[in-house]
Amino acid sequence: MFHLDVTATLAKAITPSFGVPDQELTALRTSMRRYVTEWLAERTKGEHAWSMDPYDKEAIERVKEAAMRVRAQRFQTVVWIGIGGSGLGPKVLQEVFETPDTIEFVLLDTIDPAILDMYVKLIDWKSTLVVIASKSGDTLEPMSVFFLCWEQLTLARGDKANECVLAITDPEHGYLHDFCLDHSISMLPLPPAVGGRFSIFTPIGLLPLALFGQDIDAFVRGAKEMDTLCQKTVLDENPAALLASIQYVLDAKKGYPIRVIMPYSQRLQSIARWDQQLIAESLGKVETQNPIPTTAIGTQDQHSLLQQWMAGPRKTWHLFLCEVEKPRVTLPENLAGAYHTIAGKTFGQLLDACYEGTSRALTSAKRPHATVSLTRLDAWHLGQLFFFFLAETIFLSKLYRIDPYGQPAVEIGKQITKEILSRGRM
Repeated sequence: MFHLDVTATLAKAITPSFGVPDQELTALRTSMRRYVTEWLAERTKGEHAWSMDPYDKEAIERVKEAAMRVRAQRFQTVVWIGIGGSGLGPKVLQEVFETPDTIEFVLLDTIDPAILDMYVKLIDWKSTLVVIASKSGDTLEPMSVFFLCWEQLTLARGDKANECVLAITDPEHGYLHDFCLDHSISMLPLPPAVGGRFSIFTPIGLLPLALFGQDIDAFVRGAKEMDTLCQKTVLDENPAALLASIQYVLDAKKGYPIRVIMPYSQRLQSIARWDQQLIAESLGKVETQNPIPTTAIGTQDQHSLLQQWMAGPRKTWHLFLCEVEKPRVTLPENLAGAYHTIAGKTFGQLLDACYEGTSRALTSAKRPHATVSLTRLDAWHLGQLFFFFLAETIFLSKLYRIDPYGQPAVEIGKQITKEILSRGRM
């Protein structure tokens, strides 16, 4: 079950001075009804291509077949090379699903030479599959790391190195596409109209899920069920539209531009970073006003940032992410003295108490916060959560009147980097 609770953002909980008044939400109901209708009409014209990825049966079957081939080759390790959405999405799935019984999954989303040197030496390249995820093959970080790994595979496997590579890239064009054709490397298509941060329901998300032995069908079913909710035009029945409305009022009307995405689950810390990129790259395009996403993790950041959140400038609001059902790890029963209050309790109870303590403390200080709760971390619930955040971003783009696609400012930095490197060896 997916549940969004916005109670502690509302004026009735933290006063009209600091919370969202009923009249502000009422004023947005008509606008949001129009925005949902617009979104659906745009989808019928082929826009928002990512929203149709969960319905792409052919792509889903191709991923399942690729995963079967990988399992048949009995690889011990997968080295996944990607950055931005091509790395953060798989990182979420790794944190949730990797266990000692699954394939070893090494995510390389860095060009830090110390890290690369360590992995080059640690990895057994004779039993390793390299997955390179890059639509164009023109991004510096993943392609430079890929060529390093390609060299290691060639040293270990000789002319069979190509059998140990799988590329996720543009199906028709691009440097990586051409390299794969030249070297007979298998490819899975990245839809040209789907940007990296919107690609979780393409092979970028589906392949890692399959490699971890999870249910792809449940993942896309969760997404489709959330899609059904996100098509509702009544604000209180549409969780993505509701959260977008809360976000907009807190920022534009109440002066809370900073959104702290804070999972109370170590296994969800990367989805906070994934959503941070989604919002920052999609909406960070005007100087006047747009959400500023940041991340934190419970309980660690209670001890480093809660003082600031409780008593500092009123610029932040919190979105907590919680899992209801957790693995059962229990404290000893025979704890004495000051520790008798935790004797025999599960660590899940301790984590819930810390979340509730932070939540109540923020409410007492009249600081707004909302909570997304998932019954458990499985493929179905994660499908819901990913689609929810993607749809919320589209509704935010309409509220802020910002094109959510493309990232022109990022391209400036890429071009300058290329100019620096073109000068020759340094």
